Amino acid sequence: MTEAPYQRIVADVRERIGDGRLRPGDRLPSTRDLAKRHGVALATATKALTLLQQQGVVVSKPRSGTVVAGTVAVPAAVHRGAVAQGDLVRAAIEIADAEGLAALSMRGVAAKLGVPTMSTYRYVESKDQLVLLMADAAYGELGGQEPESAAWREQLERVGRTLWALYRRHPWLAHVTPLTRPLPLPNLLRHGEAMLRALAGRGLDAHARLDVQIMLYSHIQGLAVQLEAEAQAQAATGLTEDDWMDVHGPGLGAIASSGRYPHFTAMMTSFGEGGYELDLDRIFELGLRTLLDGLAVSVFA
Repeated sequence: MTEAPYQRIVADVRERIGDGRLRPGDRLPSTRDLAKRHGVALATATKALTLLQQQGVVVSKPRSGTVVAGTVAVPAAVHRGAVAQGDLVRAAIEIADAEGLAALSMRGVAAKLGVPTMSTYRYVESKDQLVLLMADAAYGELGGQEPESAAWREQLERVGRTLWALYRRHPWLAHVTPLTRPLPLPNLLRHGEAMLRALAGRGLDAHARLDVQIMLYSHIQGLAVQLEAEAQAQAATGLTEDDWMDVHGPGLGAIASSGRYPHFTAMMTSFGEGGYELDLDRIFELGLRTLLDGLAVSVFA
């Protein structure tokens, strides 16, 4: 996961503010100087300064240029003179939630906390370990002991919607836990345990129970990976979903009018001027309902 060039500039400025090299009112280097110092294009340096302004770290003043804000928020960890592992995890989650997992770096986390980068390694061995701690903390935010008295379907619906809510809250989370490479995350296992509890005593052997659990999880996680993927695509191209369709709509229209795909053409025509609105929440519920209907017929009938 490579740190974007503009993020390196943001992290550098925040670190300089955190350790006192830049103080409120101090003027930042010009956009051209920042671009030269970091070996990036002017547009990249401009993007970094814009993000710092949006975060309230710097302000633009007439005839003064860009200066450090007079009241930069100082994390509680700095007031204590030290950070704890939990501070790192929370700061990292906030970065990943706002900017994606690709934007996460130890330097950026340290800058957010206002501490030297090397001090973070007292609490985690590496960025990879930090990501695992982030994922486990995120999975632990929702869910808990499921009532065993509830029907199997109600229990599975509750677990499925809880996981979907967590992925909605943290779009990066689905990318951390690939289906084929399970990770030792206790809080993720809590959700798996709730699924297995719903399936217990239903006449399924161990292989069948795990197959069902994997099938349900793959539907949720597989759909959830699109959440951050769309955000990354928009950041990379600068195009929203509507903008993307404006660009590629004519090409799709040409395919539809070719006569080679009559069912596709009929479907696209039926949408009319309003077009089709992709709603991942609707598709999640459709998939969950369809899978549970199938279990009701093929397994629990």
